[in-house]
Amino acid sequence: MSVAIARERLDQPQPSANHTELHPELSHAHVRFIGIGKTYDGRQGPVDALKGIDLAIQRGEIFGIIGRSGAGKSSLIRTINRLEHPSSGRVLIDQVDIAGFDEDTLVALRRKIGMIFQHFNLMSAKTVWQNVELPLKVAGVPKLQREQKVRELLELVGLQGKHTAYPAQLSGGQKQRVGIARALVHDPAILLCDEATSALDPETTQSILGLLREINHRLGLTIILITHEMAVIRDICHRVVVLEQGQVVEQGPVWQVFGDPQHDVSKTLLAPLQNTLPEALQNRITAQPLSSQSSVILRLRFTGSQAQEPDLGALFSALGGQVRLLQGGVEHIQGHALGQLLLSVTSTSLGADELRKRAGQWAQQVEVVGYGI
Repeated sequence: MSVAIARERLDQPQPSANHTELHPELSHAHVRFIGIGKTYDGRQGPVDALKGIDLAIQRGEIFGIIGRSGAGKSSLIRTINRLEHPSSGRVLIDQVDIAGFDEDTLVALRRKIGMIFQHFNLMSAKTVWQNVELPLKVAGVPKLQREQKVRELLELVGLQGKHTAYPAQLSGGQKQRVGIARALVHDPAILLCDEATSALDPETTQSILGLLREINHRLGLTIILITHEMAVIRDICHRVVVLEQGQVVEQGPVWQVFGDPQHDVSKTLLAPLQNTLPEALQNRITAQPLSSQSSVILRLRFTGSQAQEPDLGALFSALGGQVRLLQGGVEHIQGHALGQLLLSVTSTSLGADELRKRAGQWAQQVEVVGYGI
C-alpha cells in the first residue's frame, strides 16, 4: 500500500472489505481490536500476554486501559502503532486493517499516532525547543513551518517561556509537557499515553490530566491511556477496560465500573479509593447485638444508576430513631452520583432486616455491617 493511499484512508474513514463482519454500532469505531492475541517466547516456554481481545474505541473519546503489572496493557496499546505485532487477530484504524502495511505506510500511520511515555524520553543535550522540533526536522518539514508549529505547541502546553531550557532544568510536569508537545507535532488523530502520570506527584498529575482534557476538547483527539491508577481513570476517562492476565475482565463507562465493579480485579484496583473503616471504628462494631440498646450499622452504596444525590433528610426519617453518619461521601462521575455512607441507627422498634429494607429505597446496595457498642 502506498503512503499516499494510506494517508487518504487514515484521514477519511472508509469501509473495509470485512465491513459486514462488524456490528452496526461498531462501524464507526476509530480503533478496533478483533480477537487480538500476543504470545512471547519465555525461558520456560510461550507466554500469552494477550488473549482474544475484542474492543472498540470511538473517535474523540478518552479511553482507559487499566490492570495490574503484567496484565498486558503495554502489549495491547503498542499494537495500535505496530510497535508490537499481534500473534493473532486484527487491529483496524478507521476500518483499515493495518496488518499489511509496509514500512513506508507504517511511517504515515505512526505520524497519525502520537505517544507519550512515563519517563518522558527527552534528549538531555537538546533544549525544549529542539526536543519538540526534532521529529519535524526528521520528516523534512521546512524551517519556517517548524518554527510556527513548535511555537504553537509550546504555547498549547504552557511552556512558551521555557524554549531555551534543557530537560535537567525542568520539573517532572514540565518534562511531560514537552513530551506531549513533541507527540503532537504531526497533528495526530490518536494520542497514546503509556503510564504518562506514574512518575509524577499528585498535584502535577492533576495538571497533566487537565492538559490532556483540554487537548481532547480543543483538538478532538482520541486519547488512549494505560495506567494502574484508578484515580487517573476516574478523573479523565469516558470509558475503561480492565485487563487481567491478558484478557478483558470488565469494561464499560467509568461511572458504571466505579459504581458497581463486577470482577475481583476491578474491586481490588478500586479499594484504595474507597473508604475503609478506621481501626478505632472497627473496634466499636460487633457481629451480634450486645444489648437492646445496640445500634445497627448499615453500609449504603450508591452505584450511579440514579443521577441525583440521596435525600438524607428523607432517608433518616424513613429509618426512624437516632441516625448518625459515621463515615462516607458521594461524588459525581460523568453526571452520576456514586459513593457510600456508613450509618449507625438506634431504633426501639425496627430490627436490622427492616432497617436494611427501608434503606434500600434510597441506595442501590445495603448491607448490615454489624452492631454498635
